[in-house]
Amino acid sequence: MTDIQGKPGASEQAGVRLAVAVYVEAELLRLGLEAMLPRLAVVERAELFSGPEAVERALTEHRFHILLLSSANAGHRDGTAAGPRRLPSLTRLRHTRPGLRTLVVLDPADAESGTALARLPADGYLLREELTAASLERALRQLAADEMPMPLRLGRQLLRHAGESAHRLPARTVRLTAREHEVLDQLVAGLSNKEIARHLRISEHGVKRLVSSVLLKLDATNRTAAVVTAMKLGLTD
Repeated sequence: MTDIQGKPGASEQAGVRLAVAVYVEAELLRLGLEAMLPRLAVVERAELFSGPEAVERALTEHRFHILLLSSANAGHRDGTAAGPRRLPSLTRLRHTRPGLRTLVVLDPADAESGTALARLPADGYLLREELTAASLERALRQLAADEMPMPLRLGRQLLRHAGESAHRLPARTVRLTAREHEVLDQLVAGLSNKEIARHLRISEHGVKRLVSSVLLKLDATNRTAAVVTAMKLGLTD
């Protein structure tokens, strides 16, 4: 485990200081993150872990706001001695540690896969080839604001895949209230909770409750997955 101390910065004045747990085995990516994280004003502390068991133990024993992973180390264990050592499913981690936000750095092969979201149900995504200190800090700030970082290219690709595969989804009925439909429309537009609250003239707490209800009814693990499912079911254009 490597402890990286963040530096004080402007974000302290805004009250945003995050503890970040990092599990990435790929050496170049790990070294890049190790160099970037101390430079980010939003980071209070960051710890790099060498294996999935150490990560799970740390998440149980210590308070972290963000879990930062490579897509190669996320998802289910692959059971091969030579393969990457993977954490238990992100779905399980999200259920057992509801306050934790997961950020996945997608390898090129995963970024091109139309099933990336289904296999890696995280709270936000970054493309490895587009990773910079600025994009990483922006993603961390979005997660702290209860928003979902998503590269535009990946979002368009996933929505296109949803349209192409709509006919393969078994028909089922999802009943949303009028207010939930309004929130879903705002999710499709990519609005944050704060923007939705302002647009609908309700509190952010009310928006969070409605978003949670929409995700539950659509059986979706995150906001983007909810949009994809809604498109497949014909609930939105």
